[in-house]
Amino acid sequence: MVATIMSEEELKEQVVLALKGVYDPEIPVDVYELGLIYDIKIFPVNNVYILMTLTSPSCPSAGSIPGEIEQKVREVEGVNDVSVELTFDPPYTSDMMSEVAKLELGFM
Repeated sequence: MVATIMSEEELKEQVVLALKGVYDPEIPVDVYELGLIYDIKIFPVNNVYILMTLTSPSCPSAGSIPGEIEQKVREVEGVNDVSVELTFDPPYTSDMMSEVAKLELGFM
């Protein structure tokens, strides 16, 4: 079997798909559509860096969501290493949600 080499853009798309499989347990919308992912960078040799936030600094899932994100992204074929950084700057607001999330939660 020949391994396919993904472009940086293709790998990023696969990472986004993985992120769409991670949910805040209190909200029925994935972390990507919620707007919790601020940045995704792919560095040489397919090392993935994710800058993210939570809906609030006191989020009860603060301990589990970053770890679940790291685990899901590590499962993406071709990913070498994953680094997840948590930030609260800028603070999260509902304006960061995608239209999909706003519809799902009744904001539109």
